[in-house]
Amino acid sequence: MGTIGVGIIGAGLDGWAALSHIPALSALPDYELRAISTTRRESAEAAARKFGVPAGFDNHRDLIAHPDVDLVVVAVKVAHHHALISDVLEAGKAVYSEWPLGIGLEQAAVLAERARAAQVRTVIGLQGRFAPAVRHARDLVAEGYLGKVLGTTLVGSGVAWVGETDRSHAYIFDEASGATTLAVPAMHALDALNFVLGDFDEVSANLVRGRTEVRITDEGITVPVTAADQVSVTGTLRGGAAASVFYRGAYSRGDNLRWEINGTEGDLVLSAPGINGNLQVADLHLQGGQGSDSEVAPIEIPDHYFTAVPRGLTGPAHNVAQVYAALAADLRNGTHTVPGFDHALDRHRLLNAIEDASRTRSAHKAAA
Repeated sequence: MGTIGVGIIGAGLDGWAALSHIPALSALPDYELRAISTTRRESAEAAARKFGVPAGFDNHRDLIAHPDVDLVVVAVKVAHHHALISDVLEAGKAVYSEWPLGIGLEQAAVLAERARAAQVRTVIGLQGRFAPAVRHARDLVAEGYLGKVLGTTLVGSGVAWVGETDRSHAYIFDEASGATTLAVPAMHALDALNFVLGDFDEVSANLVRGRTEVRITDEGITVPVTAADQVSVTGTLRGGAAASVFYRGAYSRGDNLRWEINGTEGDLVLSAPGINGNLQVADLHLQGGQGSDSEVAPIEIPDHYFTAVPRGLTGPAHNVAQVYAALAADLRNGTHTVPGFDHALDRHRLLNAIEDASRTRSAHKAAA
């Protein structure tokens, strides 16, 4: 396998791709960023100059058609995923989509079916499961560190869903945007939880609009909030353990991310400092205790979890780099350890079950 040529749709000067994908790719020898596209020629050319990319386009179709691009990354608002990913699949190229895959279960199902028909490699950006602390916790659970897992509690903060915003970010307060507190930070955390402890058997939920309006600071107006910003999910995992997850849209003056896993023989705690409660981008700390221990103590993450991605790459780029490194290994070895669109569809089914459970105030089966 030679160097993998990457093109990023939505690689602006200071957006998500600039914070995560571009430094991640720069840290890995298996990849080369060969093209970017934005909606304007000026911004595309400016980003190409800043990031040292050979080609900058103001039309995503030109990027998809570029002969040196093997993998197309879609890093734009969820509202545009369906159309852009469909174009990539029609061209028969591999595609990495940020989570969520689409707006709602129907769009996700269509894209997953088109990907199966196209027979191309797909990746969904649920990078929380690739965090070294999460992977080590999973291995400790499998090795019996906790004994029998009894239950787990996870409390986090989405940070962005506060009482004021600007026009460019106002869409996240709209339930129809696909980028709500439930769809983004809560589902990233739930995917990591399921990676470590197994899927839900059934879920109950309570989705609440704590804030009913948000101020748009650059326009001096207030608009209604239609998306829940207080997300409570409880349920039973298939192994029999109880699970409770709560995500607030804003942040707390207390802990903004704390995940405990409790068992008959021990306990594990994953946490993040400061106000960063988004598990998928946090630099996580892992603690544990078992047997006669009276409290948890730090657990060092072994070096082998950093074989492909150096410890020095921190923040949002680290876990994204772990995804890319695992994908390169999959392509070399013919394996499929990196989740694709079928997994994304399964996560959308869970999201749908959570919404249904909240609406009907009853438990819903979570299985696909």
